[in-house]
Amino acid sequence: MRRMPRGDSSGAFKYSRVAQSGYNYGLRTMENVQQESMLRKSLKIALVVTAYWVVSITMVFLNKYLLSGEELKLEAPLFITFYQCLVSVLLCLLLRLLSRLMPGVISFPPVHLDKKISREVLPLSVVFVGMITFNNLCLKYVGVAFYTVGRSLTTVFNVVLTYFVLKQTTSLKAILCCLVIISGFVLGVDQEGAAGTLSVIGVIFGVSASLFVCLNSILTKKVLPCVDSNVWRLTYYNNINAVILFIPLILIFGEASILTNFPHLTSSKFWGLMTLSGFFGFAIGYITGLQIKVTSPLTHNISGTAKACAQTVLAVVFSHDIKTALWWLSNALVLGGSAAYTKVRHSEMQKQHKESKKALAEMKMEDSKNGDLNKVEGPSTVPLLGFEEQDSAKDKKGSLEEDRPTVNDV
Repeated sequence: MRRMPRGDSSGAFKYSRVAQSGYNYGLRTMENVQQESMLRKSLKIALVVTAYWVVSITMVFLNKYLLSGEELKLEAPLFITFYQCLVSVLLCLLLRLLSRLMPGVISFPPVHLDKKISREVLPLSVVFVGMITFNNLCLKYVGVAFYTVGRSLTTVFNVVLTYFVLKQTTSLKAILCCLVIISGFVLGVDQEGAAGTLSVIGVIFGVSASLFVCLNSILTKKVLPCVDSNVWRLTYYNNINAVILFIPLILIFGEASILTNFPHLTSSKFWGLMTLSGFFGFAIGYITGLQIKVTSPLTHNISGTAKACAQTVLAVVFSHDIKTALWWLSNALVLGGSAAYTKVRHSEMQKQHKESKKALAEMKMEDSKNGDLNKVEGPSTVPLLGFEEQDSAKDKKGSLEEDRPTVNDV
């Protein structure tokens, strides 16, 4: 066997080249895997955002057709809302059944009617009924193009209730954003009046819907612990209570007699569209949560603002309306103010979080120097920089900033 002469480095050089080639191949493989992973993540985000837009916009136009379509002419908005809640209840039961039959494919929490929990959720359900009823009534009396502006005061009510309910002040920047939204709302109402398309009752219903959205946010935080903080169980109980609450309302407002004389009551197309609207109403909750999960709350709000712009443009195009520059400006003020408020509050919350972490780290370092890292003598006057006190306030009264529904969510 021939031995490699001492000092001959050609063999070692070849080995180093092989090793280098293997190393480069490994790097390229890792880069390809990362690129594929990033591509899958981007594709998933694009699909979720697209689904959110499609479901939300389709639901608005479908509800508009059911509430005030010339073909149907069904003057029973309470019954339509009642049926949508009933569909949500049936979908919860169906998903629970499928999760038991296919546990590896579908996951859904156990749902069974507990009268005690139902009573605890009832205050939220009353507000929930008001919220979805006023939303639908607003949509019935105003056009889809004005629908966003008509319900644009949600953010303003959020700031007002934050002050009066939680006793918390709002920054000057956030207040300025609210003033922009209010100016856009007032200008939009003025332009609708100038065009002769203003519905005063529709505007009143829109303002009421905005108020009830904020109240719903407060009570949701308060009631969630009653259902083990499970959103789907809350959806189930909320819609069951709503179905029961709507029955006397339908009778009081005379919609039962309207239904008996409705010519399309036996139409499969009518019931198909009604069921589809209920499905979209149930799906929007899931897709909204999914969009927040795959992106962030800030990105969700930006997506909602962009969706509202697209929805407004589509409504104007489909109705062949000609809108003035001031009308478009009112929409820009409302959507721009809402987006700016979201950005301002997001930045403020991030700043508060960083300051709290920094202060907590300094407290730990000080305790470590004093040999008291694991002990605190006596009650602290400012526990964890007020986090415990703020959290308890949220538990009692609800949070208006976290998971707050925006004007763009339906």
